[in-house]
Amino acid sequence: MGTTNEELQALVEQGQLRRVKAGETTRYQPDYTRLLFEEIRTLIEENTREELRNELVAITDEIEEWQATYDVETWEEFEQSLADGDLASDELRDRRDVIGRWEGSQEDRRLIKHALALYSNVEAAREQMIDMANRDTN
Repeated sequence: MGTTNEELQALVEQGQLRRVKAGETTRYQPDYTRLLFEEIRTLIEENTREELRNELVAITDEIEEWQATYDVETWEEFEQSLADGDLASDELRDRRDVIGRWEGSQEDRRLIKHALALYSNVEAAREQMIDMANRDTN
């Protein structure tokens, strides 16, 4: 097993981490752009376009239900209701849970929209790779 510095260097070379200089200090952080595209790629590879559309509809339905139930437009606006002194602890816990699910649902919806926007491009690139591989084997 290598040293920590060697392992960090290997992760930088693989593109999983970025090295950031801060004065005399070197820090490492994830490559968030790469992580975003990997998530989108995984969605495309593991789901049909129709499955992604259906999930987008389900997430949107759920968000619209929260908007109607709590008479708010965003989870941030809903979060402000936690400061309402009239809420019992059970209601506070329920609202906290909804906020967490709402945040996650919005992130999922954003990723699915990106995946759908790029779906045709990724499919075309995949087909091109298959065609090239077939030409090389013939």
